[in-house]
Amino acid sequence: MDRLSPLFARFAPSAQVFHTGALCGSTDAALLDGSGHIHLISSGRLTVLRPHFEPITIEKPSVLFFPRPSVHRLQADEHDKAEMVCANIKFGGGPENPVIKALPEVMVVPLASVPGLQPMLALLFAEAFSDNCGRQAAVDRLTEYFMILLLRHAMNTKLVVGGILAGLGDQRLAKAITAMHERPEQSWSLEQLAESAGMSRARFAVHFRETVGMTPLDYLTDWRVGVAQVMLKGGQSLKLVAPAVGYLSPTAFTRVFSQRIGASPTEWLAQHVMA
Repeated sequence: MDRLSPLFARFAPSAQVFHTGALCGSTDAALLDGSGHIHLISSGRLTVLRPHFEPITIEKPSVLFFPRPSVHRLQADEHDKAEMVCANIKFGGGPENPVIKALPEVMVVPLASVPGLQPMLALLFAEAFSDNCGRQAAVDRLTEYFMILLLRHAMNTKLVVGGILAGLGDQRLAKAITAMHERPEQSWSLEQLAESAGMSRARFAVHFRETVGMTPLDYLTDWRVGVAQVMLKGGQSLKLVAPAVGYLSPTAFTRVFSQRIGASPTEWLAQHVMA
């Protein structure tokens, strides 16, 4: 069972590399249109400064990942010889994106701890630090591939506690979650989801909440709203979006959407376009 493809079919990562090479002195990460940031440190030493948090010191090749917009400063001097690739990262879908909601404020993962990365990283860093034709497109796509490998690693090793990656890392829960991901339009009941997981209704409900951090039906609602946000941004009408995410009418969908987001679909979309 492919646990991640149904997720990426709706919320595929996209990357835009904006810096490659040495970091000398301090630099502030720009907060652009809701993007997160990923910094791949290939060598050297740097300090990460954030308001109201203790500094983070990185002294070996690592990935520094901010899933959501976050004010931070990277600091190094010429003796630290910090070489890195920095990119804006988006998953789409706004705040209801289940990937974003599942991840902590910041992740620091030594690159050596992620098996099988070395050939891909060698290619990424070779492209990033070259002046080859097509370099920008190549490093953007390689960074997106790296994000998939990182999330796969987080899921398989239970690197993240709670949220959708923890749920997908559980063999029984993953069956029910994948069913929701693949068919958000279906009128799922708790009994049907428990049956997908091969568990009793009561045990499934408790285990899902303990692992993911919310009830199965609350997760289903969040997933539907996130999918709907992607469809709305893609220009699809409420009349088409509502049944595609399991609601009998645009009115019923609008009521649930407004309760979750605090704005109607039309209001939310206008805010997103203006942002």
